[in-house]
Amino acid sequence: MTRQIRFNAFDMNCVAHQSSGMWRHPDDQAWRYKDLTYWTELAKLLERGAFDGIFIADVLGTYDVYGGSNEAAIRHGAQVPVNDPVLLISAMALVTEHLGFGVTAGTAYEHPYPFARRMSTLDHLTNGRVGWNVVTGYLPSAARNMGNEDQLEHDDRYDHADEYLEVLYKLWEGSWEDDAVIRDRETGVFTDPAKVHEIGHKGKHFTVPGIHLSEPSVQRTPVIYQAGASSRGIGFAAANAEAIFVAASTKEGLKATVTKIRDGLEAAGRDRYAAKIYTLLTIITDETSEKAQAKYENFLDYASPGGALVFMSGWMGVDLSKYDLDEPIGNVKSNAIQSVVANYQRANEDGSEWTVRDIGRLGAIGGLGPFIVGSGSEIADQLQQWVEDTDVDGFNLAYAITPGTFEDVVEFVIPELRKRGAYPEDYVPGSLRHKLHGAGDRLPADHKGSRYRVGAAASTVNETAAGSTAR
Repeated sequence: MTRQIRFNAFDMNCVAHQSSGMWRHPDDQAWRYKDLTYWTELAKLLERGAFDGIFIADVLGTYDVYGGSNEAAIRHGAQVPVNDPVLLISAMALVTEHLGFGVTAGTAYEHPYPFARRMSTLDHLTNGRVGWNVVTGYLPSAARNMGNEDQLEHDDRYDHADEYLEVLYKLWEGSWEDDAVIRDRETGVFTDPAKVHEIGHKGKHFTVPGIHLSEPSVQRTPVIYQAGASSRGIGFAAANAEAIFVAASTKEGLKATVTKIRDGLEAAGRDRYAAKIYTLLTIITDETSEKAQAKYENFLDYASPGGALVFMSGWMGVDLSKYDLDEPIGNVKSNAIQSVVANYQRANEDGSEWTVRDIGRLGAIGGLGPFIVGSGSEIADQLQQWVEDTDVDGFNLAYAITPGTFEDVVEFVIPELRKRGAYPEDYVPGSLRHKLHGAGDRLPADHKGSRYRVGAAASTVNETAAGSTAR
């Protein structure tokens, strides 16, 4: 049986997301990020292509590692200026019926109590189509602007995030019973107070005694996305994530990462395929191989290796301006995205080590992930081979230009995949969680968050939440 390939669109509420300098291209519309019609038109395009969803990245700081300041980031438009992703979702939901929405929000800079309400609101307004990409933070500038000298150390950020999610699971799953809202006109009772419970959380980082402010939404807990590929990140994802985003420059590296994640899911008591795994990729395509190659060469005229080094310095936590362009990267200790460092320490095909110049050249289109060029048929061949060789579920598609890159995928690649039975013809009805996993709207029984449901045995909850009580 032919394995179905899944697509997710990767974007950000800014002018330069992954591909550096491409905002200068005459066909690129990223400068319209401030225009709500850009987002509604993109949402309708992606739904026409039966994408699982659009995943909107975010940062709360500037890339100021390169050169020791944010001047280069500001000059290149490297994820600055950047606007809030959350405010886009309602409008996109209004013009679509099935498309999912993955919202990035960090655990380090907002108390979980108001965040829980914000996500419940979105889940209500989208009729159960929202997901949350859990990030623990990686930009030192964001930490400073929030009153801290730097980020917590890598693993400490995940320890903090563990409790953050514990609070959220208690609010989303354990505060309101499903039938708490009765809307009884005769008695004048809107909600039965006996069926709304305070969560009584008191932990190392948070004290939240009260009830969730929102009644249960379609999914209760939004679909949990995660993108960490370090050992600690994989452990966190294995316990919580239902969709996982990874980035790898080679199939060998991707296969190793996918295997680690699936092993981690099993170690957490879940099925190996309990989370969909999407790998970052940029596709450059057209109706023929020659036209696709010409398009790529045209893109190179606008791509900015200098802007790519700004991004890479932030992602790796290393000031690449201090390196000679032909200097090998070598062994780098990073407090930012450890998986990025690992990717770029891998050898080239000829056995030579990656250099700073390689990173700037190859990262200018596609950023952290690879790019592939070819006709729709050639791209389909490669995608199916990647899935077969690595066991990945699908692709988190970044763009060279927007919405042109996504338009090309919908026009040239998806029809070819559908001819082969390798891409869905239409959406499965229901919530985002059900569309992804086909097992209903709510968290499955083997998911950590389900242990906090109303009625869950106190002993079960206490096993996973040391010292705190869910009521």
